[in-house]
Amino acid sequence: MIRKVRKNYIVNRDVSWMYFNRRILDEAANKTNPLLERLSFLGIYSNNLDEFFRVRIATLRRMVEIEENIHHVNVDSNKTLKKVLRLNETYNKDFEATFLELRKELQQENIYLLNESQLSVEQEEFVDAFYREELMNSLFPILVTRMLVQPELNDKSIYLAVKISDIVKSDKKNRKEYALIEIPTGEFSRFLVLPKEDGKDCIMFLDDVIRFCLPRIFAQFNHDKYEAYTIKITRDAEMELDNRAYQSVLDKVSKAVKSRKSGLPVRFVYDREIPADLLRFTQKLLKISKNDVHVCSGRYHNLKDLMSFPSLKRKELKYSNHPPIPILAFDESVSLISLIRRKDQYLHFPYHSFDNFIRLLRESAINPDVKEIKISIYRLAKNSKVIKALMCAALNGKKVTAMVELLARFDESSNINWAKKMQDAGIKVILGVEGLKVHSKLAHITARKGNIACIGTGNFHEGTATVYTDFTLMTAHKAIVDEVESIFEFLEQPYLNPTFKQLIVAPQYMRKKIISLIKTEIDNAKKGKPAYIYCKINHIVDEKIVEKLYEASGAGVKIKLLVRGNCSITTGIKGISENIRALGIIDRHLEHSRILIFANGGEERYYIGSADWMSRNLDNRVEVYTPIYDREIQKQLKTIIEFGLRDNVKARIIDGSGKNNINGSDDESPFRSQEELYLLYKNNYEKSLFDEQSSL
Repeated sequence: MIRKVRKNYIVNRDVSWMYFNRRILDEAANKTNPLLERLSFLGIYSNNLDEFFRVRIATLRRMVEIEENIHHVNVDSNKTLKKVLRLNETYNKDFEATFLELRKELQQENIYLLNESQLSVEQEEFVDAFYREELMNSLFPILVTRMLVQPELNDKSIYLAVKISDIVKSDKKNRKEYALIEIPTGEFSRFLVLPKEDGKDCIMFLDDVIRFCLPRIFAQFNHDKYEAYTIKITRDAEMELDNRAYQSVLDKVSKAVKSRKSGLPVRFVYDREIPADLLRFTQKLLKISKNDVHVCSGRYHNLKDLMSFPSLKRKELKYSNHPPIPILAFDESVSLISLIRRKDQYLHFPYHSFDNFIRLLRESAINPDVKEIKISIYRLAKNSKVIKALMCAALNGKKVTAMVELLARFDESSNINWAKKMQDAGIKVILGVEGLKVHSKLAHITARKGNIACIGTGNFHEGTATVYTDFTLMTAHKAIVDEVESIFEFLEQPYLNPTFKQLIVAPQYMRKKIISLIKTEIDNAKKGKPAYIYCKINHIVDEKIVEKLYEASGAGVKIKLLVRGNCSITTGIKGISENIRALGIIDRHLEHSRILIFANGGEERYYIGSADWMSRNLDNRVEVYTPIYDREIQKQLKTIIEFGLRDNVKARIIDGSGKNNINGSDDESPFRSQEELYLLYKNNYEKSLFDEQSSL
């Protein structure tokens, strides 16, 4: 009975995701943020929503359709889908209102977004020249009124649905054409910076540039009326893998990535001003059914491009620059490998530079002491220095093994290309484990004078390391390093069944171990010993874990959570969750690190790792948490969590309601955790530098 009551307070993961994305929208509306950063938050919100529809809404749709076909409708699936779509409709109105407000505030800063009818003569000449010299040969209109087959629209693109007719009707009946034009944002910026007008900075959407040029594009048709309205479709992004034995993993994933392009439509977004005849024709052409989600929206779609809105050299409208803080011990060391052998080290991105990790790989590539490098790869930067370092090592005669996860969603093509390049360079490439996604962040360096390992919370990706907060342990602790090597042996030989005493590894042991750690806190609370759990994580949605946390709360365990994204916990329920406090921080950096601290009766246990508390991470992926034994690093991890819990500027209360109220009260002094952490690292570095100079 108690378990059933607890389950009633578990928030659906998709609903909780909507609440999370709403927190990003709230930051776009937050006037304390710099103006251009608020535009970027709008772009992040839009980008997140696209992926959510492609994956989660598509999944919910499939579930409901299957259940309807077998005449067994799951109330929860229908209810969730309807609630999420209601929230989306509400949030979309707020999104449009926020975008309109931001445009007004841009004008107050003398920045104007102009459409095709608002150009001066000089600007018209500039746009016309841009079209003739650059844009013209990247536009390929599809005359859909004359098509015999359905066009395959790219769901990452936006299109102009064009109606070509005459202002004055001729004797010929229905003298009009319909066309589709893909807006080539893959080749050009979505925004064209125009010549200034009366000292004003002027910017134009590429959509409007094309609208302005429609008479030139369709000049041969001899019409005089051109109308263009933005449309967008979102497709089901689920890939179907062909499991025929004769195909390699590489071939299967390559084929599946191509199949994604023809996935069924899930969402159809269109300009609310589109004429009824053009809308009907477009829906019929694209086979948009009444069951697909229809979003009647404004003039501009795919506003994820706002993430790259021109800065116009207006530094005051962006966040102040935060260059990475140096690490004195790293700067003074000739060899990072030797430094790590003497004492565990850590990197906290983006407060520290990812170049430190590249430096370790580069040293390993040329150090005669190093014999072998192994690394797990989930996502990579476009021009990855990680891969360049690995190739360098292979050319220098080192044995290099890279575990490349081909099923990293939406990065499959990139990872396939990198895998082929590494194989060509002589690197041994492992293409995942069948049935498991390898999500762990591991590196192992074998050297004659002692091996070392790196275990992190984020990808070995120099791009995301500048915007994601992630933590990496660099250690020579023999028991940990040996178990990291065992994981790589398992990845190469999945039939092995290694045991782990140091690392917490999924899918073999992680769920059981986390439950055991929570149970220890429950037992200690009942004995009157110190009992608490501090957890910084991306998502908590696994029902069994949530129920165990409810049980711990009921036993008196104090639970403090920093959860960036999905959270299925309803806090503050008497007898169930009154001892649970949860906050979510949305700020200039994306909170991505996973940190766990358990009181353990007074002898605290610290862990960092790659796994969120979701069923997929615990049961269907290779994930790793490592214990942290170094006292200084433990202190830093606790500081990170304590700063997050003190945040009363960017931290919002996560209680299951979706209200997302700011943490704290108005009479408290402002405390913004990311800014305070940056200052802490900076002050510590300057102090250590001063102390060293004083001792000379």
